[in-house]
Amino acid sequence: MLSSFKQKIIDYVFTVSKQPILLKDLLIANAQYNEKLHVDPVKLGFRLKVARAYLVYIILVILFLIPFTIVSHGAFVKMDSHVSIVAGMLLTAVIFIFFNFFRVWLVDQVALSQIKKGWKTHFPFFPYKDYNKKIDEIFQKASKLELPKKELQKYILDNLVE
Repeated sequence: MLSSFKQKIIDYVFTVSKQPILLKDLLIANAQYNEKLHVDPVKLGFRLKVARAYLVYIILVILFLIPFTIVSHGAFVKMDSHVSIVAGMLLTAVIFIFFNFFRVWLVDQVALSQIKKGWKTHFPFFPYKDYNKKIDEIFQKASKLELPKKELQKYILDNLVE
């Protein structure tokens, strides 16, 4: 259920291209993802709709804040008003800061999804989970050899078989 909820959010917040991902772009994105770097969304064919991301985030924050407010209201009524003001400022800062974390998490989820989708196209007989690091190593060697695009897939497949 959580996975389908996450997928509905992703489908609502992103525009994803129907074009296939090029092999070299897939290999570069996989290498960047494995190194915990930000993946270029254009090469993987997706774009974040920022207004929709804000809307989803606001709804999630409200779903958290209503129970938090109900539970903490009694304590804040008894405290000095200055404490309530400072707590309100801190909570507001946390909400705005966490939007960036939320946005990065969304982009990472879609990037991984697009990488796996491209993987099924270019390497259908090599499951992503089992072969992504091995193919990344082979791609790094191929990059040092400066192989042309046409020979890249053959080089990778030949090295996988060995």
